[in-house]
Amino acid sequence: MKISAKRMPYEKVLKLPRLKHKKPMKPQMWLAAIVRIVCAPTLRRIKFTYTTERMEQVKDQPCLILMNHSSFTDMKLAFGIFYPQRLGIVTSVDAMSGFLGKLMRLLGCTPTHKYVADMTLIKDIQYMLKTNKTSVLIYPEAGYSFDGCATTMPRRMGVLMKRLGVPVVTVITQGAFHRDPLYNMLQIRNVKVSAHVKCIATAEEVKEKTVEELDALLDQSFSFDNFAWQRDNRVSIDVPFRADGLHRILYKCPHCGTENHMEGKGIHLTCHACKKQWTMDEYGQLSAEEGNAEYPHIPDWYKWQRQCVRTELENGTYALDTEVDIAVQVNLNGVYKVGKGRLTHTTDGFRLVGAEGKLDYSQSPAFTHTLYADYYWYEIGDVIGIGNNDISYFCFPPKDVSVTKARLATEELYKMKKRRKE
Repeated sequence: MKISAKRMPYEKVLKLPRLKHKKPMKPQMWLAAIVRIVCAPTLRRIKFTYTTERMEQVKDQPCLILMNHSSFTDMKLAFGIFYPQRLGIVTSVDAMSGFLGKLMRLLGCTPTHKYVADMTLIKDIQYMLKTNKTSVLIYPEAGYSFDGCATTMPRRMGVLMKRLGVPVVTVITQGAFHRDPLYNMLQIRNVKVSAHVKCIATAEEVKEKTVEELDALLDQSFSFDNFAWQRDNRVSIDVPFRADGLHRILYKCPHCGTENHMEGKGIHLTCHACKKQWTMDEYGQLSAEEGNAEYPHIPDWYKWQRQCVRTELENGTYALDTEVDIAVQVNLNGVYKVGKGRLTHTTDGFRLVGAEGKLDYSQSPAFTHTLYADYYWYEIGDVIGIGNNDISYFCFPPKDVSVTKARLATEELYKMKKRRKE
């Protein structure tokens, strides 16, 4: 999938019409039928199946559907499960750019900015549930999983559940992550995909339970580990490119401690600083060519990197300071490339400067619980996204800068700031 990206001076971008709020449209069933037909070949190819639990409690009631986010396949899976039920779908602003965005509105999609507080969105969700009489599909992680485990989600989702007062359904997939993992450069693997659909709370239970109890139910549902699932179920992915791009997740060498000298290529992950090499087997586990493998399980390596970032933040040594190419989005017509700038990230948050001083944007550490970071974003490059409900800045750093580390630092810094306030 690509996005319209034009070059334009920053001062001209600021003069463009801004995104105007529109009430969510009721899904057009003719278009939903076309989408379901388009999805059919993929669903057959992946031999898609799903199981249900407590769904008899929902019947035909509009409900809040919370689905984990593994790859672009997820939307097809949702149509495979819920069609012909009408669905309102919360979608990121950048995904609804251009002509495709107009079709997505007809399909029932409504745009929002990732990881930005948006009270209007809550009203839109209520409108879809109460006025349009449709269920609402949300990816609470918002971004694709990096390491096959749940992406950090906003706390107190139970508050939203209580406010909506409708049944809550979770959809957790198995195999979707492995079919098209974000790090692997859009290379599709032949993997069977399934899902488990569960009503975790009826409308009555939502009313009776506390916010903390509802949050706990959601955390329990989103406690998956896709690499562990692959290992334990002996799901073989014997493709020669399975480690391509793995350095995007595993950017730091646990043997020598060097960052951004890792390379995932073929079935190997190599540190070019100390020359240590790991092999990724067909079950997603790592073994060292020589010596100890340190972290055979990829999520364990990822957790170690998180702790390293946490230590840097605590001792004051963490800092990101890099030149970036900048793209800006202010409406649904696409993004505009405005040239180069400089992005810094410290314990004071993000600061982006560019356009000969005309662009100077700062974002505090308490602004959001995580970071819009993505790999090979719309086939342009790895990206760090910051901004607010008025304007989005997409920053493309050089290849020797890890957007993964920036996300980990954002999440850990947010936790630290919140704890201090408490």
